[in-house]
Parts: sequence; structure tokens; C-alpha cells
Amino acid sequence: MTFDVPADAYARFMGRFSEPLGVSFADFAGVAPGMSVLDVGSGPGALTTELVERVGASSVSAIDPSPPFVASLLERLPEVDVRAGAAERLPYDDDVFDATLAQLVVHFMSDPVGGLREMGRVTRPGGVVAACVWDHDGGDTPLSLCWTVARELDPSAVDESGLAGARQGHLEQLCAEAGLTDVQATKLHVDVEFASFDEWWEPYTFGIGPLGAYIGSLDHDGRTALRTGCAERLPAAPFTVRASAWAARARA
Repeated sequence: MTFDVPADAYARFMGRFSEPLGVSFADFAGVAPGMSVLDVGSGPGALTTELVERVGASSVSAIDPSPPFVASLLERLPEVDVRAGAAERLPYDDDVFDATLAQLVVHFMSDPVGGLREMGRVTRPGGVVAACVWDHDGGDTPLSLCWTVARELDPSAVDESGLAGARQGHLEQLCAEAGLTDVQATKLHVDVEFASFDEWWEPYTFGIGPLGAYIGSLDHDGRTALRTGCAERLPAAPFTVRASAWAARARA
């Protein structure tokens, strides 16, 4: 699995969903002018951009372990404090931010509880710690159709339904284990339209994330069968894909 890919490739793969999700997620987290905010696992900046719109670049910090994403974000938002690093070892002092957010990141943390605990550490007492993860367990994500077809063709394929936070109630449990308080949860939804099947399919071949890695491991016949199976399941273009994410908001 890799996220060490060009920022524009990720934008085509997941950015079309993560950008509108960022608006709903920032609303849920209560991000408003005057706040100092950290975006943990920022990627190429879908949520970061939304945070800048709300509080101004000088009040936003962002961190991600992928060098291409960090470089892209530094170029695009030079006034934001962008750093390379992991959620489990945040390079910030205690009690720095009014809100610390992690969009579509907790399920990829090597230590989700440790990462959320670190988010709480760098957030001022009473400040907001928030996270969201696609509902992989409920089969309601941008990737669900492709994973469903993949598992029908290859029952040994391991999808993302077992990842941290990807099932109802698990994000809240992780937040509580991390010592966060006043945990509240909701489900966020986004709808994205595609003009053609190829527009939908091509980003899956970029090798991004667990599904991209799985597709990259297939031989020509396996990939063709997966592509054909997905094409048979999707409606005629243009079509809309709905995706849902579990979100949790807590207090440091």
C-alpha cells in the first residue's frame, strides 16, 4: 500500500470525494474564524484548503508523511505551516491548537489510539479533536463497488472493512481509549458525479491505497475481469456515486 504518489493522481482517485467531505467535516467539527487548526494526515490538502477558507492560512497547520503531498501543499498554500511527519509523533508542543482534525486518516494510522491521543495532546484543554473514516464496513464508500466485485472474483481479497474506525461506533471507542471526552458522532454523506465509466475506473489503476495495491497485484486477465464486473454494475453515464463516512468529535 502506498500514498507516495503525485498529488494530482490522489486528487483524481479520492480528492473528488474528500473535498466535499471536508466541508461537512469542518462544519461538524465547528471550525470557525479565530481558531488555530491542525490538519493531521492532510494529503495534498483537500481539508487544508477548506480550513484556510474558514480561518486564514496563518491559523492553519498541516502534517502528512507523504513527501509528494507535503511538497504539493507547500507549493499551493505557502502561508500554511506544512510539515512532514506522522500522527503518532506530532512535532508540536502541548496545548497549541483550538481544533485538531484527521480526515480519512485514522484507519491508516499504525497506532490509531496513539494518534488520537497525540491529537489531544497538541489541542488546548476543551478544544476539539475530530476524525472521520469512510463507512467501509457498511459498504457505503467510494471504493465499495470495486471491492465487492473484487471479492466476488477473488474471495481471498482483503478489503478495508476491518480497518480502524470503519464501522459504526468504533471511532467513538478509539477516542474514549485515547482519553478524549464528550465524544459525539454522526454520519456524513457526499455525492460525486462521473461523466463516463473510464473517468471512474482509471484512478483505481494508479496504485493508491489498499485497493490500488490490490489491483496492481492482478495480472492482465484479473484486472480485465474486475473492470468488466464494475462496468456491468454501474448505471449508464453520467452517474452519481454516494459515499458516507463515520465522524466523531471530542474534547481534549
